[in-house]
Amino acid sequence: MKRAVPFKFGGVVIKPGERATVELPMARLYTSNEMTLPVQVVHGRNAGPVIFVSAAVHGDEINGVEIIRRLLASRTLKNLRGTVLAIPVVNPFGFIQRSRYLPDRRDLNRSFPGSTKGSLAGRLAHLFMTEIARRSDFGIDLHTGSNFRSNLPQIRASLDDPKTIELASAFGAPIVVPSEMREGSLRESVAALGKPVLVFEGGEALYFNESVIRTGLRGVVRLLRHTGMLPASHRAKPRESIITNRTSWVRAGISGVFSRKVQLGGFVKKGAVLGTVSDPLGDERETIHAPFTGVVIGQLNLPLAHEGDALIHLARVPDPDEAEEALDEYTSSLTYEDFGLER
Repeated sequence: MKRAVPFKFGGVVIKPGERATVELPMARLYTSNEMTLPVQVVHGRNAGPVIFVSAAVHGDEINGVEIIRRLLASRTLKNLRGTVLAIPVVNPFGFIQRSRYLPDRRDLNRSFPGSTKGSLAGRLAHLFMTEIARRSDFGIDLHTGSNFRSNLPQIRASLDDPKTIELASAFGAPIVVPSEMREGSLRESVAALGKPVLVFEGGEALYFNESVIRTGLRGVVRLLRHTGMLPASHRAKPRESIITNRTSWVRAGISGVFSRKVQLGGFVKKGAVLGTVSDPLGDERETIHAPFTGVVIGQLNLPLAHEGDALIHLARVPDPDEAEEALDEYTSSLTYEDFGLER
């Protein structure tokens, strides 16, 4: 096995087998306080790939922050081959304000690849692309649902790229969802460099969800093992993800109070009742039915809905029996021991 050479990052030299937190300079606040982008570099003793693991591109999506914190605290990384660039808070401005956006009201995930002379969001995006994405062989970007919406843990990826599908399958999330590239997204810009990147979604903004955190942590470790960056574990049980070819949000036909009858990860058949929407007086009422057989991968948590609001996100499954079995296995496997992670 080839011995690693020192890794130079942000003006800091990290020796093989060591780690360092590097503060990449960003824009100052108008109070003159300097803002930085903290990156922890974990450099293995032996040579291998470079991966970035990022979270809080949207500042209010915090499950990924905890996933990365637990990953960095794991003794498993002592056996690392290659280099991990861990960025738990890509958007410090939004994270401080508990906001999805930056102070200029821009969405960072619509501002890539950015530029040195653009908006604040564009400059931060350019810094990430230049210092992190271009130094990496592949990446994982961790997200949650937006305000008042929860997502079942899932990988969003381009299903027409064999390498991306391989990595998505290795991650082992309950479901893999086809997702087109969005202009200005981190995923689109990294893919334009010819590098695969996975987007992990799970939970709701501003809340920790333990099952989501464990699933995400397990997935990152599985991916590191699959790529040879960590040794294989005999305790880890391989598990296949459900790969869907269609998802659809079921929307409210009238405004009112939504009473949900299904849960995240629930399997529903075509025509099943997903919930009801009724006005506060009970004069109007609409029953919401499943348009096809599938799995609930997203839901509105707020019971107040306007006409046209997205209520339930369904994913079609190729084999209903296999899907039910896979979901049962997922819910019963959320332990640290089942994937060999040392804490």
